[in-house]
Order: sequence, then C-alpha cells, then structure tokens
Amino acid sequence: MQVLTYSEVRTRLKDVMEQVTDNHDEVIVTRKNGKPVVMVSLEEWNAIQETMHLLASPANAQSLRASIAQLEAGHGGERALIEP
Repeated sequence: MQVLTYSEVRTRLKDVMEQVTDNHDEVIVTRKNGKPVVMVSLEEWNAIQETMHLLASPANAQSLRASIAQLEAGHGGERALIEP
C-alpha cells in the first residue's frame, strides 16, 4: 500500500488511478488539513462490499469459515458445471 500526499496524487492522478486499477493496489492519500482517504478501484470496492455482505450474517460467516477450513484440510473436490 502506497502513501501519497494530495499534491502528489493531483500531479500524477492518471498514473495513480492506473496503478490502483491495474495492480489492485490501494493508495492512502494524506491531506494537510484533513483526514486521509484511501483510493481503491471500483472492482476492489465491489469485492469488499460483497465480502462485508456475506460476513454480515454470523451464521453465514461461520459456514464460510467452516467450508474454507475443510478445503484447506484437503477435503475439497471438483464438480462438473451444469451447462444451461
């Protein structure tokens, strides 16, 4: 994660935006008289929002964690996709 000042971002906005979108990087933008902000791509933001939605339900979060643990323990398998 890169930390840049507002002035740096302003002078290099196109490059910073490309770095964020192309590399899935986050950039912290500091401001002289304000709180810092984080710049992320829309794709990354949507993924964060989806993850927060899935983990909002404690039961769903527990189920997802249990599934991940099973997969990491080698209990996963492949299944064929059903073609429409």
